[in-house]
Amino acid sequence: MKIYVVSGLGADFKVLEKIQFPEHHEIVFIDWLIPDQNEEFPQYVKRMAEKVDVSEPFYLLGYSFGGIMVQEINRLKPAQKIVILGSIKSDKEKSRLIKTGQITRIPKILPIRFFNEKTTNIYSVVRKFFDPKNPKVLQYFMVRDPYYLKWSIEKISEWKFEENPDVIQILGDRDIVFPVKNSKPDFIIKGGTHLFPIMKFKEVSNILRGVLD
Repeated sequence: MKIYVVSGLGADFKVLEKIQFPEHHEIVFIDWLIPDQNEEFPQYVKRMAEKVDVSEPFYLLGYSFGGIMVQEINRLKPAQKIVILGSIKSDKEKSRLIKTGQITRIPKILPIRFFNEKTTNIYSVVRKFFDPKNPKVLQYFMVRDPYYLKWSIEKISEWKFEENPDVIQILGDRDIVFPVKNSKPDFIIKGGTHLFPIMKFKEVSNILRGVLD
């Protein structure tokens, strides 16, 4: 069984590298694509889904924005199981900050230069609040193309989705990006910030061994 994996916004797969997936499965990472100019979200999802082979059963797993992405991919190419880490199952679970962005449309208004390399470096430092005990947080956010960042933040703030009860959700109880109080996750990682897949990888690995049989 293949497990297709999508990482988080701006993140490469280092944030998931310590997770021990069940040995009898093949892990296939789907890299983030740079959106085409003014590309609509459904078309982007379709391109992201191209790597998924539907000739045999498969699982989908996504972290953070990747959790949103795999749920969208599942609409095009249904999986046997969908697991999301540090992500949400519907727009009703969005944080107050993300809902504010949706209402005010600030992400769409911000110019692309706001997301340039110098600015993203500054904002990456701010990301330390995701996990104050992790001084290497920057190494997990390597995709810094300004248009990709602006486009992705817009799509997260605009995202509308009805909950799929079959999605397996794992959240950290100290995650302030997607607060656990807004959701009813299947599993809660105690002491887990938004970076719990790297900081609490043993707990995550144990859960995945149980659900991805």
